[in-house]
Amino acid sequence: MDDSEIIRLYWERDEKAIEATDNKYGAYLRTIAKNILGSAEDTEECVNDTYLNAWNSMPAQRPERLAAFLSRITRNLSFNKYNRGHAAKRYNGEISAVLDELADCVSGGEDTERELESRELIKELSAFVSALPEKKRYIFVRRYWYTEPVGKIASDVGMAQGSVSKILERLRKQLKKHLLERGFDL
Repeated sequence: MDDSEIIRLYWERDEKAIEATDNKYGAYLRTIAKNILGSAEDTEECVNDTYLNAWNSMPAQRPERLAAFLSRITRNLSFNKYNRGHAAKRYNGEISAVLDELADCVSGGEDTERELESRELIKELSAFVSALPEKKRYIFVRRYWYTEPVGKIASDVGMAQGSVSKILERLRKQLKKHLLERGFDL
């Protein structure tokens, strides 16, 4: 079933939309949640919550790209669950390593000024990633958006794990330089 048909089912409030979504995107969404959370039980909960959020938000929106719409919901839910559980030291997903790697490039302030800068930071991060050569962009996005393990990325792109780690290290340095040149206080 194509995306437009699935979206139509959501708009018609037909419960078959959930089944069609799971059939088409379930494995993809589970991978995203599992990479962040590391727990099969919590992964299932996040994916089910994704379907509920899609069900509740679809009448107000008609997403152009259903996969991107669903993956954003899953990521946000997974990060929220991770943050709640991280305080209790429950999670051992790939996200801990990803956040440690990016800590030098993008700090996470809580104050109001930081919140105001966040939109500008997002624009600059997007510009940085968009300007990367395709292979480096692919590696960067898989690591820092989908939180995939370096070993899996290396295997998928046919490179040694050390080579992918080195590329990511260089990209983080480039990102840091890019942000510093644009006035971000890291």
